[in-house]
This record gives sequence, C-alpha cells and structure tokens, in this order.
Amino acid sequence: MNLKGRHFLTLLDYKKAEIEYLLDLAIKMKKGQVKRSLKDKSLAMLFQKASTRTRVSFEVGMTQLEGHALFMDMSTTQLGRGETV
Repeated sequence: MNLKGRHFLTLLDYKKAEIEYLLDLAIKMKKGQVKRSLKDKSLAMLFQKASTRTRVSFEVGMTQLEGHALFMDMSTTQLGRGETV
C-alpha cells in the first residue's frame, strides 16, 4: 500500500484498510522487523496549549528515526498574532 505524500490529520481521511495497514506497520517497526528512516525529514510541532508528553514523545520518535523535530510555541512566534502557517 502506498501512502506516500498523505498527511495524517484525521482518521476520517483514511479507509479502514489503510488504518489497519498503518497499525500493522507500527507493530512491526516496534518489534524491529521493519526499519524506517526519516533522515533529512523535519517535523514542525505547533501547540496552542502546553503538551509536554506529546512534545517529548514526538521529539524522541523523530530522533530515533533519524529525523528532526522543531517545536514552535504559539506564544513566542508570529503564529500567536495571526500569521498563517
């Protein structure tokens, strides 16, 4: 199944088979059966409210997958004053 270029913003964007595929892939990755890399990829994290566990989880996950996580706080960026993403 090819999900390249798709974003995971809501479950409603995916069919049941696609969600099952993603969960199966995640289980295999957790067991070390599949090696995936996010090398040279970046993840921008925008939070309206503080979320320490979510932020740390995503930062650790991106690091483990060789990617980079960027945290952007709404209160310390122009995003808090209405600038569009």
